[in-house]
Amino acid sequence: MTFMQKPKHWIALLLLATTTALHGCDDSTVERPNTSSQSSTTKISEYRTYAPVTVNHNMGTTVIERLPQRVVALDMNEVDFLDLLGIPVAGMPKDFIPHFLAKYKERPHIQDTGAIVQPNLEKVHAAKPDLILITSLQASHYEELSLIAPTIHFDVNYHDSQIKHLDIIKNHLITLGRVFEKEELARQAAADLASRVEQARQLIADRPEKALIVLHNNGAFRSFGPHSRYGFIFNELGVKPAALATETGLHGHPISSEFIQQANPDVIYVVDRTAVMEHRPALNADTLGNPLLRQTNAWKNGHVVFADAQAWYVTAASVNSIELIIDDVVSGYRD
Repeated sequence: MTFMQKPKHWIALLLLATTTALHGCDDSTVERPNTSSQSSTTKISEYRTYAPVTVNHNMGTTVIERLPQRVVALDMNEVDFLDLLGIPVAGMPKDFIPHFLAKYKERPHIQDTGAIVQPNLEKVHAAKPDLILITSLQASHYEELSLIAPTIHFDVNYHDSQIKHLDIIKNHLITLGRVFEKEELARQAAADLASRVEQARQLIADRPEKALIVLHNNGAFRSFGPHSRYGFIFNELGVKPAALATETGLHGHPISSEFIQQANPDVIYVVDRTAVMEHRPALNADTLGNPLLRQTNAWKNGHVVFADAQAWYVTAASVNSIELIIDDVVSGYRD
């Protein structure tokens, strides 16, 4: 009797175990992804082919044959582009990092490549880059840098930004998007920037105010007109100049307090170079004690804008910096 009951007992247990296992499999199918499929997809992604990108620029032609993994950016504008695209930085100069990129200051794993205007080639090499990004400030080192890794020159004109400055910025951003396979993100950021520019143009278009851009340097002033590093503010944003200066180039034209008084601008944008170069607090309405400047319409009507000097002087050719500049420019027209 016992012999006949034992198989029935084990059969019942076997059926129960089988049912439970099947139920568990059903739950697994619903709640958990197919890990074998994920693994297969990951392997395909890891070994997929990178389409080479050819970049033509003022220094020549650079071909990027592999997706860059270690990027050295020798200009803060380039660091800003990489930050926007979510690309890690392997090396960069750390002498003048703007506040909107402050998170890069205390990252010891990022190689300090020396000064923005004079990169240390040994330190660049030590970063083991597979791509180097430069502007005209480092252009004299292009050949040497190209021996270290493929090097792309950002064709922004710091001497005269009157013509297509914003287009050059957007095109370079999209080029980097292609290089890093993030073109959709880059195009969206470029479109957003174009929208901000258009909003500013519409606001300024019918305003009669005339503006003066002055650079402060240890008590002295320089002006920047339509043919200067800030030419795009007049040409592309539509700001009307208070003084039709001759070509002023990268460093501006020396002016006196009397010149500012005689030009009598309705809006003055003050860019404090001294604050940037000497890491000091920027000028403000209390510390700018210039009696002739205080006699201008701009001062009397509260339209003196103490600009974001790091955005205007250290960068001025990247998405974040242009947006900060636009904010400053527009603020000059607010009552």
